[in-house]
Parts: sequence; C-alpha cells; structure tokens
Amino acid sequence: MTDSPAPTTVADVEEHLSAIRAKRGYLLPHHGLLAVATPTLLAAYDGMYSELTLREGQLSLHEKEVIWLIILVSTGEAIATHHIDRLRKAGGGQAEIEAALALVAWSDGAARHHFVEKHWAAHLKGFDAVASYRAGLAALMERYPVEPWVAEVGLAAAHQCHRRWDWVSEHLAGAYRAGAQEVAIAEGLALAMFPGGVPNFVDTCEIWKDMILDGRLDASAPFRAWARMTGQGGFDEAAGVT
Repeated sequence: MTDSPAPTTVADVEEHLSAIRAKRGYLLPHHGLLAVATPTLLAAYDGMYSELTLREGQLSLHEKEVIWLIILVSTGEAIATHHIDRLRKAGGGQAEIEAALALVAWSDGAARHHFVEKHWAAHLKGFDAVASYRAGLAALMERYPVEPWVAEVGLAAAHQCHRRWDWVSEHLAGAYRAGAQEVAIAEGLALAMFPGGVPNFVDTCEIWKDMILDGRLDASAPFRAWARMTGQGGFDEAAGVT
C-alpha cells in the first residue's frame, strides 16, 4: 500500500469523509481524525473493519451481528448502534437484542459460581461451578432464538474481552460440542479485537492452541497443524528470553 498524502484543503477532507459515509452509512469521530491526519492508516483500518464486519464469510451476516451485539453489550460500547441496524437488515430484531443482554448478564456472573465452589462446596453436596453455570445458561437459551453454537462463540468472545480465561476455554469447548465450524469460531473471536483489544485475542488464540495440543478439542487437520507449529511464543521466545 502506497502512502496517501494528508489532505490539505477542506474539499479534500470532505471528499474522504463522504466516501466513508457512502460506504458505511454513518461516520464516527475517528474516521475524520484519520482522514485528516493519516489517510493511509484510515484505508488500512477500513479494509480490516470491512473484512471483519461487512463481508459474509463462514458466519452469515445475521450470525455475525448477534455475536457483535454480545460483544458490544459486554464491553459497554454505546456508540455502536449501527450494529442494531445491521442486525435488522440481516433479518434479526428485538429478540436477538434481548438474547445478547441476557447472555452477557449471565456471563458477567460466571465467577460467582467458582466462588461458591471454592468457599461453600462443603455445604452443598455435589456442587460444580461449571455445571451450575451451564444449567442457568441452558435455561436462558430455551427462551431466545439464538443457535447454541452462535451463543457459545459470542460468549467466548465476551469472556475474552474481560480476560476470563477459564470461561473462554469452557466456551471454546462448548462451541465445538455445539457443532461450530472452526473458521466461524475464529471469525467470531476476531470481532472482539476492536472493542476488546488485540492482546486479549492473542491470548485466546494461545488458549485455543493449547486446548488442541492437550486433546481437549477435536480439531481439524489444518487447526492441528497450526497448534503444532513451533515458534509462536512472540519476541521473548525468538530472543531467547525466559
């Protein structure tokens, strides 16, 4: 990609922003800043966002928007109401929004199940934190028109945003059990890079890789090849720093 010169006139800025508005149907403040300061970065950002959000891949647009809403409710991204519009254009509506709210509210209390297991198990015969969490989640899922595997991917992404690694693992396993395609899982988790942070996505990929290596996930041949590949430990590994 060649560098695009920063605009020097009002007309140049308006032309850049008009093109973005025409493509997306809206503008956000960072679009204007990048258009003025560094159009090359804006173009790269727009390309990545378009690939993540606007293109139908393994995830249908409806499935993608349900996962987006789970992530956005979890991270409190109030400005992203355009995803409600996209959900509706993809055939969804109020029920999916309510589902995202219910699922996120339940996931936010996940640690309480571990608390009870750790501190009160002696008073509760056979209590298991994951089983307790799963029982409540199953009851919620009966009320909403969301495919179980879509909910699993969305919840893995939501927990990823908050670094709840045990629960990321649980929902990765749940996504496999529910029949999610591995590429769809990857697409769903990648959506959380913007609101939840790239480092958290990196750590989730590490967890996924390790779950494949230790046999907790029955991965396909390409994903097993990824997991077995050495040298994925970043700069410290490459530099011999332990």
